[in-house]
Amino acid sequence: MQSPTVMEAEDEVLQVLEVCEAIEEVKELIVTNLEEDCQTNSPPVASSAPGSKLSQDDNWGETTTAVTGTSEHSLSQEDIVRITKDLEDSVGLDCRRYFTLTLAVILGLLVFLTPLAFLLLPHLLWPEKLQSCGTACEGLFISVAFKLLILLLAVWALFFRPPRAGLPRVFVFRALLAVLVLLFVVSYWLFYGVRILDSQDENYQGIVQYAVSLVDALLFIHYLAIVLLELRQLQPCFSVCVTRSTDGEMRHYNLGQLSIQRAALAILEHYYCDFPVHNPALLSASKSRAAKHLAGLKVYNVDGEFPAAPAEGPGNNAAAGLAHSQSRAMIAAAARRRDTSHNELYYEEAEHERRVRKRKARLVVAVEEAFTHIKRMQEEEQKKAPGDVMDPREAAQAIFPSMARALQKYLRTTKQQHCHSMESIQQHLAFCITNNMTPKAFLESYLAPGPTLQYSRDHWLARQWTLISEASVTSGLKDGSIFVLKCADFSLVVTTKKIPYIQMSEEYIDPKSHKFVLRLQSETSV
Repeated sequence: MQSPTVMEAEDEVLQVLEVCEAIEEVKELIVTNLEEDCQTNSPPVASSAPGSKLSQDDNWGETTTAVTGTSEHSLSQEDIVRITKDLEDSVGLDCRRYFTLTLAVILGLLVFLTPLAFLLLPHLLWPEKLQSCGTACEGLFISVAFKLLILLLAVWALFFRPPRAGLPRVFVFRALLAVLVLLFVVSYWLFYGVRILDSQDENYQGIVQYAVSLVDALLFIHYLAIVLLELRQLQPCFSVCVTRSTDGEMRHYNLGQLSIQRAALAILEHYYCDFPVHNPALLSASKSRAAKHLAGLKVYNVDGEFPAAPAEGPGNNAAAGLAHSQSRAMIAAAARRRDTSHNELYYEEAEHERRVRKRKARLVVAVEEAFTHIKRMQEEEQKKAPGDVMDPREAAQAIFPSMARALQKYLRTTKQQHCHSMESIQQHLAFCITNNMTPKAFLESYLAPGPTLQYSRDHWLARQWTLISEASVTSGLKDGSIFVLKCADFSLVVTTKKIPYIQMSEEYIDPKSHKFVLRLQSETSV
């Protein structure tokens, strides 16, 4: 039970909070009146030269009509450090990517030049001994040409695609296919050197058929690559549960036969489209609440002043015991206060929801009033005198100040102000005006948090992920596999469950068996 002194202190704190809230409302009213006076005495559109940018600060709701000459290339110290770190991290990835691409190009040239070399070397080394090539041999030339063209297009479509990510380990199936192709071409060259080059074979039609067999085998290897790299993973075999460590946001996905690193890549691709953007500001409320509860506890030493740095000797045990007793007393007091902390949480959440609804109502009204001042001109009206005709960008800048303050207050209340800059909001407003969207369509991007890709590139472009797994990342997914995808702010915990085998049976029902009888009782009204 709280003492009268504590209750009086709490009453004083509540009175101070009420006074502060009243002062804030008065300040809002004064600022609103000042803005209305400024708008009545100034033109509605702030003209700016082409290429100039509006200044961005934390109070863009109050300074939306200001145009400055601030350089758009200015960087802070934190930006320089981040860019330097990103460059250092990307050097190794770029070298490995270009090295892999170089090996793939060399192997591809070897594959495509080998059949042509098989056909040209006899004409260059012993042309006088070769037999004449008949009609069947010339038809094989056309077959080789078209098969090589088909193989070239198929290899380009399957292997020479833009890389989606940099994986920590090599792709096992792709490496095995490259080794298989290399061994296959080398074995063909060995056979060609021993049986054709050494003996200088005169049967040129047999040499052409040998080159055709090589191209056919390469086409079959490409078919094997399609099966291993693309078709094998299409059938769902595992259900993965992805949980974000900070706020517990959870999604479930079905994956096929994939290695751990490729499953992690597929999960990250789904993450950027399905998960709402990570907002660390929403997570600080619980931490601050717990810190406030602990900060409100004080432990007093009634026996004397506690020594700051006790010297070596038998008094150390007594000092340690005193400190231990103080910590135990604080923990016990915190446990007693925990019984009433749920009431504080309840009222805090209720107050926050009330403020959000209030800010949302003001924002909706402000946006609807702003959109009423914009009218799309018809074609016959455009032929008349231009007057005050504006493009979508100028129209957005004209109506943005009337809704800027309400939008900024709503974003601050919902802690989304770091996700939306003034420039991005004006671009979205111009986009909505251009496509004749309603105010509700404009507000939908701000009333609820969207996926990460919806926001600026700073939130997702240079993000580095670390794959943490007890098993090898090149091994396949198994039932019960657990791995973690970690970045700077949070981590994604992934658990794997195998989709069970489903046994279905059939039961036949005769359509003639659907017959019914009306059961009448004396109490019924029929």
